[in-house]
Amino acid sequence: MEINPEMALTQMRESVQKLGSSAENHGDQTLMRFLIARSMNPEKAAKMFVQWQKWRAEFVPLGFIPESQVPDELASRKIYLQGLSRNGHPVMIVKACKHFPSGDHPQLKKFVVHILDKTIASSFKGKEIGNEKLIGILDLQQITIKNIDARALITGFQFLQAYYPERLAKLFILSMPWFFVSVWRMVSRFLEKATLEKVVIVTNEEEHKIFLEEIGEDVLPEEYGGQAKLVALQDVILEHFPAEN
Repeated sequence: MEINPEMALTQMRESVQKLGSSAENHGDQTLMRFLIARSMNPEKAAKMFVQWQKWRAEFVPLGFIPESQVPDELASRKIYLQGLSRNGHPVMIVKACKHFPSGDHPQLKKFVVHILDKTIASSFKGKEIGNEKLIGILDLQQITIKNIDARALITGFQFLQAYYPERLAKLFILSMPWFFVSVWRMVSRFLEKATLEKVVIVTNEEEHKIFLEEIGEDVLPEEYGGQAKLVALQDVILEHFPAEN
């Protein structure tokens, strides 16, 4: 039986109230992401939404993670924000060869939130609509065993799935070396089916051509076949995303 979206939204708002919270300040587009993530089940979507509200209030009390809270992660300049793809999704690149596992897991978690929030915010046209998605590119070129950090990858995916439902449009993985295959198999066990379906491992020229067409040459850096320059995350200034508190 086909589910009526308007009815599902109404039922979800009612369920949120029953759980002692409110969805009054959130539009239908935001709530719909939670509904889609929970197969249009209003009760499950409401529970996920309330958990997200609680997490957001506790983990991101300022409404954003300032750069001063993630200095070590930013210092490596391993994350790049390239503008919008042909479908209007912000494109974020991770150069894994610049990442080294850290003992400061709390800072890593804050950095994941900083990256996701700023990437999503870069697609706002005036204000947030609520259904914005992002495209991620995980570049594994030139990585060594020292760069492998399954814990960081799992944390990133877990945050996406639990707190950023339906925010990922697609994740392209480039230049996967043979020694990373077993790591990916382990990491992928933590991925929901819907998330796994959005991951594309680019392995041949035809797949790279599709990748290039989807991103757009004007956004993709030269080293990936495009015409743009790499732009580090911290060099991107957004009026609606403060760099500091």
